[in-house]
Amino acid sequence: MSRFENIIEIHQDLRGKDLRIAIVVGRFNAVVGEGLLGASIAELLKREVAPENILVAKVPGALEMPLTLRTLAESGRYDALIALGAVIRGDTYHFEVVSNEMASGITRVQLDTGVPIANGVLTTNTDEQAEVRMGVKGRECAECAIEMANLLRTLRA
Repeated sequence: MSRFENIIEIHQDLRGKDLRIAIVVGRFNAVVGEGLLGASIAELLKREVAPENILVAKVPGALEMPLTLRTLAESGRYDALIALGAVIRGDTYHFEVVSNEMASGITRVQLDTGVPIANGVLTTNTDEQAEVRMGVKGRECAECAIEMANLLRTLRA
């Protein structure tokens, strides 16, 4: 007899059928943002999220994402959200301010609204590091959004 016999376990569910997903993409560092977006959309479609259930909203940069994400979350139309973009280190303290405030804002929106957000805003030292990571991170964010939407549906049922 297993010691886990009576434990209920919720398994990973990466089926996107009937899910509605919105993606917010920063235009700053556009090459990376577009790479992340392409990989994310390709994965959502592969996981059977219908094209008409995907919304893409483009914003100037990372600091504009939390407000846009909050507006989408509060609309009640989306099961999960994805934030995509890149903050690349420069010669000033601005990198830390933008990175920290963006991440804090995204977390706050997620906790305040109960809508899961996959944070795919890369924070890297160089453009090259961001470009290397964009394909994988875009796919991972799509999977994360689907998994968390399905998990929360199960937990709320």
